[in-house]
Order: sequence, then C-alpha cells, then structure tokens
Amino acid sequence: MVEIIKAILFGVVQGITEWLPISSTGHMILLNEFVTLNVTPQFWEMFKVVIQFGSILAVVVLFWKKIFPFDLHQKPVVQKDIMIMWLKIIVGCIPAGILVLLGLDEKCDELFQNYMTVAIMLILFGILFIVVENRNNRKQAKITSLSQITYQTAFIIGIFQLIAAVFPGTSRSGATIVGALLIGVSRTVAAEFTFFLAIPTMLGASLLKLVKFGFSFSGMEAAILLTGMTVAFVVSLAVIRFLMDYIKKHDFKVFGWYRIVLGILVLAYFMIFA
Repeated sequence: MVEIIKAILFGVVQGITEWLPISSTGHMILLNEFVTLNVTPQFWEMFKVVIQFGSILAVVVLFWKKIFPFDLHQKPVVQKDIMIMWLKIIVGCIPAGILVLLGLDEKCDELFQNYMTVAIMLILFGILFIVVENRNNRKQAKITSLSQITYQTAFIIGIFQLIAAVFPGTSRSGATIVGALLIGVSRTVAAEFTFFLAIPTMLGASLLKLVKFGFSFSGMEAAILLTGMTVAFVVSLAVIRFLMDYIKKHDFKVFGWYRIVLGILVLAYFMIFA
C-alpha cells in the first residue's frame, strides 16, 4: 500500500511537470530524494520514462479532433491539413530520433544525468524564458496558427527538443516552447505544437524502455506502473487545460523565475547533503 501511495505522488509530479515548462526530471530527482520506491534500479529507470505514457494519453484525449486525420462523416475522409501537420511533427522528431538511432541517448544519460547538469539547465532555460518574453513583449508573433508552421520551423523546434534530450533538466516542453518563441511562434501555437511533438517522441521513448526492461512484471511492479500512469493521465488533463487558459492572458516568465529558484534549490540541497 505504501508503494502505491508513492506511485501516486510520482504520477502527480509527472502530470504537472511534464507539460508546464519546469522540468519533470528536476522534480523527479528531488522527489526521489525524499520518496524512494522500493523497486530494483532497472524498474526505476523504466518507470520514470514509461509513466509518461499517461501524460501522452491526456494530450490525445484533449486534442483528438486536432490530431486525428480521418473523418468518416465527410468526404474526403482524410483531412489534408492534419496529415500535413503530422508530416511536420515527424520532421520535428528527426533530430532527437537521430540521437536514439545512433545509440547516443544512453551515453548522454551517463554523462549528464546528474544534479549539477539538471540545476544548470533549469537556471539557464529559466533565464532564457525571461529574456525571450521580454524581447517579444512589443512584438507581434509571426506564426499564429498550426498551419503556418513550416517544415523548417518544425525542424528548428526539433533541434531544441534534441537539446532537452541531451541535457536533463532542460525540460522537453520548456526547450521546444523557448525555441518556438525565439522564431516568432505565438505562445498558444508553441504550446500546442509542443504537445503534439511529444506524442511520437515520448511514446517511442516509453516503448523502448518497456521493451528493454521486458514484460515480466511482478504483481506489485505492475500495480505501481499502472497507478503512476493513471494518476499522470488524470493530472495531465487538468494541467494542460490550465496552461492553455493561462497563456491566453499571461506570458511564460513566471515559469522562468520558478526554474531559476528550483535550480538554486537543487544546487544547494545536493551541495549540502550529497
């Protein structure tokens, strides 16, 4: 029962931090210092990635009409604009996909999966959010709809996603949103494209981790994983709705300041107690 409660906590943290641009990795590292699952190291490595599946499912449910390219009630059945958007999403996934295909993702984890990298990237991208939002304060966004995103724009956003894949603490959503804002994408479109870009990226990462771990779960391991994913799904539904409403009237600077404070706290904690 205690392990299930811990899984609920991890699901809550995953659901909140995956979509707000504040780094799920940084929060998971901190939570793991105080709430440690009584599982094998191999299961933990798999769990903290596969739990993301619940978050992905929330995006699919909330944006189904925008991402499902087939309409059986109309002719033509295939909605061309949505199919084109998926092609752009695939282009955006190419940089991170190359990293995985070359087997460099695990090497990056070995090199950079530490509190110092996480803290530095939290602070650095926190500063970037504030600088970019201040720069854009008097500017009109060039791209105000998903259809205006070009293949080149999608690829550039994908490069920022690659940065997040290499350096833990960057935040996948944070990096892609910053990248989108830098090249003139509006906040709403940047957030939506980030959500859609996450579907193949996070689904692929989850499946790879699951296959590598294998499917021979104990009863408790299965319960922990399912609990974490379910909670992450429910929390993600609420967080995505909140974020989309929030950015209609506010900018991302509050998340930048939060990242800076969290990065300093991570540095201070590990320097004192590590």
